[in-house]
Amino acid sequence: MNADESEFKSLEYYLSLRYPVVFYPESKGYTAVIKELRGCTSVGETLLEAIENIEGARELWIETAFELGDEIPLPATEIECSGSLLLQIPKSLHKDLADIAEREGVSIEEFILAVLSKAV
Repeated sequence: MNADESEFKSLEYYLSLRYPVVFYPESKGYTAVIKELRGCTSVGETLLEAIENIEGARELWIETAFELGDEIPLPATEIECSGSLLLQIPKSLHKDLADIAEREGVSIEEFILAVLSKAV
């Protein structure tokens, strides 16, 4: 998107965008990161709290950038899913998957999807 196109987008438009979130399990809770919004990070003692906190951080990040006239990056991809999967895995495997996904520049969900697609 060029600068002229971004001028016509409202704050509500940017707030409605969905960004991938990466969750890192910590010794006492979770860290949540929206990599496409540089510096947009939050924590929570539970996964639900981390989800709620990163949502607030995302809104504040976008509102601040909008008010300052800073560029607000659009999500690289928005994956629409017809279902969901809740899967508990060992912490060491989760960390390994998150590390590889970060090196590849994708969300952990995108990385796991790619690995599963190759395996099937």
